[in-house]
Amino acid sequence: MYKATIDLTDCKYLMELHERIEKGLNLEEGYGRNWYAFWDDINKNISYRFITVKGSKTVAKELKSSVEKMREILEENKQYWAHSKHPFDYEFID
Repeated sequence: MYKATIDLTDCKYLMELHERIEKGLNLEEGYGRNWYAFWDDINKNISYRFITVKGSKTVAKELKSSVEKMREILEENKQYWAHSKHPFDYEFID
């Protein structure tokens, strides 16, 4: 099982948040830096079976809704893969 960590500690801007996703998931340079691209990358690349998100409570208040969107997408992906040979899971550590 491949594990990845996305560190959002003290993140201030939306593009910075996507840069941290890109870095944490070791994504190719073509990552679209939007929520559709995030879904595609975690859904299509089944090598990511567990993702830890750190520091979500330390992001700028303007990013709280973006962190919630990330959580929703991770949960959708978990449900999508729930009955497969390759289940997916995630955790938020603050």
